[in-house]
Amino acid sequence: MPGEYVDVKKFKKVVLLYNRNSGKQLFASMMAKVNETYKLVKELVGPKNAEMRDIRFFDQIPQIAAEIVEEKVDWVIIAGGDGTIRAMIEQLANRKYVPYISVFPAGTVNLVAKELLLKADPHKWFKRVSKGIEVPVYLGRANGNVFLTVAGIGFDSLVVDKVTEKEKKLLNKLAYVWQGTEIMRKEFLFNNWRYRFQVRFDDEAEWYDATSVIVGKSRYYAGRYNLFNGASLSSPLLHAALFTGDKRGDFIRYAACIAMEALTLDNDIIIRAAKKMEIRCNEENFAAELDGDAVTTAPLLIEMESEPIKFLA
Repeated sequence: MPGEYVDVKKFKKVVLLYNRNSGKQLFASMMAKVNETYKLVKELVGPKNAEMRDIRFFDQIPQIAAEIVEEKVDWVIIAGGDGTIRAMIEQLANRKYVPYISVFPAGTVNLVAKELLLKADPHKWFKRVSKGIEVPVYLGRANGNVFLTVAGIGFDSLVVDKVTEKEKKLLNKLAYVWQGTEIMRKEFLFNNWRYRFQVRFDDEAEWYDATSVIVGKSRYYAGRYNLFNGASLSSPLLHAALFTGDKRGDFIRYAACIAMEALTLDNDIIIRAAKKMEIRCNEENFAAELDGDAVTTAPLLIEMESEPIKFLA
């Protein structure tokens, strides 16, 4: 939910971070859009108060974050996908200094921008963001790693773990479709789904069995599907879907429920909301995905940060 307003014209230090490797850079001129956005920001705060920096490799993010903290930057605009946003905010949050954040959608997946209703048109984006509307955003933590939109373990995280950066670059979202088809073929060729998870909510005594788990911090999943009523970047709650079937037909049915945004219609899907989750797996170091990247592994401890950070959107 929108909060107070801030006068962005008074900011003394604004940095626009651009991940040139995000999204469909080979097929669309995102650079022109980012340059136009930067031009508009400079006109707003003054050329001496604005700077654009490139992120060419994820390994650069810790150093860039350290510089932002040292320089006490007022406003950071991240032009990239959810993975870039997640990684930069994690580094800033770990340093206990998170300035105002804005996002310009320039990645393969842009769930944060989608929920905030931000477009990739520089002038429409600028008209919206320059109003200085504060939006509180609560961060989730999975084994200490930040996520903003979604965490998952099971079928979807296995897909994410298998998709290479080259595939994402060349195929965009089709890379996930292709890899999902391959995993479906290989994993169900001779047997049922062999991975098992146990999930506990808010330190309750009961552990629930599952074959895959999706945890939503945002309304959206996989780019377009609205899975959880009440989920929001501005809500301090986790929303979880536990899929319990282990047959090929079960997973096909679950995919249909996701596509129809109708998880509650399937009795095999357990829906819960919580502030804390623990997840165990029958296989050590099974990959878990956070905001579209394989970041950590099972077992998982997922919790909410107690205080939100502030976006301008």
